[in-house]
Amino acid sequence: MHNELYEIIKAYATKTHKELASLLLDKSKDQLIALFNGLITIYINDKNSSLLREYITVSLAGYTPTNTKIGYNGFKQSTQIGGKVIACEAKPQNLNTEDNSKRKNPRRLAGSGNFTDYTHKRLAKDKKENPNMLISGFVDGELVYVLEFPFKCPSFVKRLKIQLKKRFPNGDKSGEYLRSANFTFEHYKSCKELKIIYLEKDKLEKHKKQLSQKYYEFLFKKAKHETKR
Repeated sequence: MHNELYEIIKAYATKTHKELASLLLDKSKDQLIALFNGLITIYINDKNSSLLREYITVSLAGYTPTNTKIGYNGFKQSTQIGGKVIACEAKPQNLNTEDNSKRKNPRRLAGSGNFTDYTHKRLAKDKKENPNMLISGFVDGELVYVLEFPFKCPSFVKRLKIQLKKRFPNGDKSGEYLRSANFTFEHYKSCKELKIIYLEKDKLEKHKKQLSQKYYEFLFKKAKHETKR
């Protein structure tokens, strides 16, 4: 972290609002821009929290973020008159190219995601509520794509069921969970309601090497199809 940014953050945590304001007023416009940019860069690439990436994903898709750790990530009102409230579940992934370059087998974005501490009961609830899944991918904090599809997509639900049945063949056990119910784009690519929320061809090309070949080709075809519509 830049020393100047550290001093500002330290002042926020240890000084009065008046002292912090005085410290900031002493900075030039360019210095303030650099400090703000540095803070966002750290926050959006945070490995221990996906809060900002979730917020971006949910907001771009037209939902109001909930900012809570429990429950769905956002909600919006159906456009139909008297329509019900629609929930969304965001699964953002961020690829840090600097860390990735040090790996023997570099990671690639593949439209993947997972549910932690999953159970048959949770799956039944999610099927009933049918939130819209929002799958997003970032490279060093830069958004590359956001896709949306309903949770009840048959191939997607099947993927989760298979993993749950393997872990709990006779049903849920009290106090036990499937630690990670995972999926990739292979499990939702055939969903009829799948749609692109955000995808720019120049960014797709720019970060081509950071995506799996199959996922890149899938997104490229989706983008091409959307352009023709």
